[in-house]
Amino acid sequence: MAGEQGVDFSGYERIKATRRGRVLTLSLSNPGKLNAVDAAMHRELSRVFLDAADDPASDIVVLTGEGASFSAGGDLNWMKQGFESGTKGPDAAEAKRIVFSLLDLEKPIVAKVAGPAIGLGATLALFCDVIFAAESARFADPHVRAGIVAGDGGAIIWPQLIGYARAKEYLITGDAISGAEAARIGLVNHAVPEDELDASVDAFADRLAGGAQMAIRYSKVSANIGLKQLAHSILDASVGYEMVTFTTDDHREAVRSFLEKRTPKFGRGI
Repeated sequence: MAGEQGVDFSGYERIKATRRGRVLTLSLSNPGKLNAVDAAMHRELSRVFLDAADDPASDIVVLTGEGASFSAGGDLNWMKQGFESGTKGPDAAEAKRIVFSLLDLEKPIVAKVAGPAIGLGATLALFCDVIFAAESARFADPHVRAGIVAGDGGAIIWPQLIGYARAKEYLITGDAISGAEAARIGLVNHAVPEDELDASVDAFADRLAGGAQMAIRYSKVSANIGLKQLAHSILDASVGYEMVTFTTDDHREAVRSFLEKRTPKFGRGI
């Protein structure tokens, strides 16, 4: 109801929550790093969609990034700390909770993508129900360029949206695609000029918020059944492969070369 007390999101460090009527906006926030996913954001992503599901003051969720970026993907400095100092890096259980809690969210979730949506950032956007992107936005899943497997959901969602042939090309090269081209091939729903993105998402979210909520919600849930089954059949293996490649020399070389701004020298790795 209009006066209902919503979930308190103030304890989140890397995700900012704002409200506009019955629309809850969750903004990924890592200032200065293009909203890259560090340990704190990864942990928060594994529970924020559960809190959004339990929030009685919202019917629609918008997922976006703070500022001019959606998310640049995994923070390479976090990865470097993991293999150099032995501190905890990306966690398999958290990675799976992120995907499954996003798929289990019954409220419609709309992605608003400006700037780069890379790696896990792309995965988060593409698992949303409807995706709006600026024409100048960039989507890519360059896990392979970091010497790791596209295990956090990209191997599930890209083929479902654009077919296996196209998806495998993007996943094994890490090549980027513009928002305009992503809309043309069906990776996202809508690409609009950057200065029209906010208004377009607001109008769509308001349209959903004014609709028959039970009908909308359970139509989304029904459509997601097959995707959830697919995720349950693939994610354990793909995350497992990703965890293995976090331990390889190729991964260490990829991270160091990127941070040192030089071309990586990969071995065969097998």
